[in-house]
Amino acid sequence: MKILLVTGMPGAGKEELLNVARSMGIPFLRMGDIVRDFHARSGAAEKGLSVGQVANGEREKHGKDIWAKRAIEQMHGDIFLVDGCRSLDEVNSYKGLSKEVYIIGVHAPRMIRYDRLVKRGREDAPHDIYEFDERDNRELGWGMGSVLALSDYLIINDSDLDCFQKKVRETLEMIR
Repeated sequence: MKILLVTGMPGAGKEELLNVARSMGIPFLRMGDIVRDFHARSGAAEKGLSVGQVANGEREKHGKDIWAKRAIEQMHGDIFLVDGCRSLDEVNSYKGLSKEVYIIGVHAPRMIRYDRLVKRGREDAPHDIYEFDERDNRELGWGMGSVLALSDYLIINDSDLDCFQKKVRETLEMIR
């Protein structure tokens, strides 16, 4: 199985990459969905715990690769894309499953990412730049910077959507 691990800071364009993968028939899952589903089922919200706090707590209890282990249970087929890889521990879990693991990094400048997250209006959207920076620092604390730095492919998303989608399609076709 070819495993494509997508990494990038919040708002970099990972969701748009998934839209292209979907149009190409590449199956995928979002590690963030696994975390959000776990958060919803655990009753953590009633205890006042955020999704990020729960994610971090599970890493502390079960190891830094717990979310990768939970994702692996849902993977199938000859090629599979995983969105949201955040640490080298997670990368190593996937490498234990396949010799064909490729990291695709998605990068966008800080203020472009902040504007995207605010406009997206999701529940976890930052209320201000300080909250945004706090989230970035939490993600970097998990090791995302190392994963991004070791990407096999790096896609810069600082232009228009059509240009980014074209870069993504070319990259996915090259790997496929």
